[in-house]
Amino acid sequence: QVQLVESGGGLVQAGGSLRLSCTASGRTFSIYAMGWFRQAPGEEREFVASINSSGGTTVYAEFVKGRFTISRDNAKNTMFLQMNSLKPEDTALYYCARARQGYSTSTRTSGYEYWGQGTQVTVSS
Repeated sequence: QVQLVESGGGLVQAGGSLRLSCTASGRTFSIYAMGWFRQAPGEEREFVASINSSGGTTVYAEFVKGRFTISRDNAKNTMFLQMNSLKPEDTALYYCARARQGYSTSTRTSGYEYWGQGTQVTVSS
């Protein structure tokens, strides 16, 4: 069983920055793509960004392009999401997820097998 633990969320003013981390258990982190999703109250979970196993390919949702950067450190079993120029509409519970075997940089929740519990990001105006 894989466990994913997110951290780094918090309250920040509009225009500020946060860096989310996702640490995975086990020894297979480096062979799977990973992703970040978010869910605001009353909304469906939506794709934010994904990264392939080596970190050489990244995909972003249009609404975060130029503001967020996804990265990973396979030696530390950790994935990151650097979030800059935050907006109030970025407020949500942010989840990290590990892709299913054979999937790479999927933008759909169905492409992911394991999920963390989420970390809350709140951006005040």
